[in-house]
Amino acid sequence: MTFAAKLSEVPNFGKKVVTVNGQELLLLNIKGEIFACENECPHQGSPLHAGIVKDGHLSCPRHGYRFNLKSGACLDNPAFTLKVFPAQIQGDEILVDLA
Repeated sequence: MTFAAKLSEVPNFGKKVVTVNGQELLLLNIKGEIFACENECPHQGSPLHAGIVKDGHLSCPRHGYRFNLKSGACLDNPAFTLKVFPAQIQGDEILVDLA
């Protein structure tokens, strides 16, 4: 697990873009649970940090494709899968597993 950010930097229902080992990630805090995913839509590469989170899904701001934050599965087109990464909280640190 690699340090990604301080928990205090990602408030409840907040998002933060970070770079970990050269990879741009989007961190999301949903009711105290941290999710980590790539910050680029697998459809056409749109940045996802402006996407809306609802019912455990992140919507791409460009075309509205909805991705499950736990599995990365796309509800609207199964041909696309968002890369998601395991994340955990240790104290005030968010750690992610890029392996």
